[in-house]
Parts: sequence; C-alpha cells; structure tokens
Amino acid sequence: MRIKEILKEKGITLSQLADTMGVSRQALSRQVAGKLLVEKAEEIANALNVPMWQLFVSPEEVQKENSAIVCPHCGNSIKVTIIKE
Repeated sequence: MRIKEILKEKGITLSQLADTMGVSRQALSRQVAGKLLVEKAEEIANALNVPMWQLFVSPEEVQKENSAIVCPHCGNSIKVTIIKE
C-alpha cells in the first residue's frame, strides 16, 4: 500500500485525510494497516485525488513495466517510449 507515501508527497497527514473522509483517524489507520475493502480504497483515492491504482503501485513502477515489450517472434526486447502531448 502506498497511502502513507502519497500522503507524504501531498503534505497531508492521516488525520487530515480522515477529516476529509469524515472518519476517525483510528478507523482509517486500521483500514490502511489491515485489509482494505475496494469501496474504502476508492474513497481514499478520491479524497487524495489520485486514481485508485496509485494506492498500490507508483507511476514509475507502471512505467518500468510498460517500457519494454518482448517480440513474440524473436524474443528480443522492444523499447517503447511514451510521448505525452
């Protein structure tokens, strides 16, 4: 889970996130540390204004996995560069 990392990046405390979500800090802390329900993960992502997948992996990790594709014919790696407009 990257929730604490995202909080740090955004300069937000767990207490502030809990206030935004209308839950107690203790309840949110238990959810973050334990098994997180999809509905609660969606609420947290919305409160942090990030896509839900970012609670689990960083954009850099996704970029690393998507940066090379293996050719199905020869097995060599094909480097792919994403150009943002």
